[in-house]
Amino acid sequence: MSSLHGLRDNLPRPIDDGACDYLTGMMLPAVVLSSTGGHDVNLAALGPGRTILYYYPRTGVPGESLPQGWDAIPGARGSTPQACAFRDHAADLARLGAQVFELSTQDTPYQHEMAEHLHLPFEVLSDVQCTFADALRLPTFTVDGMRLIKRLTLIARENRIERGFYPVFPPSSSASDVVAWLENHA
Repeated sequence: MSSLHGLRDNLPRPIDDGACDYLTGMMLPAVVLSSTGGHDVNLAALGPGRTILYYYPRTGVPGESLPQGWDAIPGARGSTPQACAFRDHAADLARLGAQVFELSTQDTPYQHEMAEHLHLPFEVLSDVQCTFADALRLPTFTVDGMRLIKRLTLIARENRIERGFYPVFPPSSSASDVVAWLENHA
């Protein structure tokens, strides 16, 4: 199977290269990103409780080909299934007291269209300049001249990173993995 909404069975699995091992315990940096909610979000001022920040490399743009060799890049494919999984678990995450933000390096106008198309109940933040990613030294890769962030999920509490999930695979299980962790760490 191969589509924007599904994953083929033979996609290469990303390996844990330790690129996010240092994140637990770090404070979120004072970086302000544009949101599909029509305002800016300061990631160091997210308020009380838990916040889920999940990075995806990029979603496909209707009518455009995927980047060269996309399916051969471990962990690259799966952004739409991941977003839909977080959408489908939104009530569970809210019940567990977590707010959710999705992040990528795509620009806000495109993210807004994607969020509307997928009916996402949370804001998507644009890190088009990799400001947040660079502040945390998040792992990246380059394809077709685009610098993209590797797929990862962070759980922050009181603006401190409490748990990181990296690598995330398959992307469609990311939200259920987060829900399970939150239920065990209430």
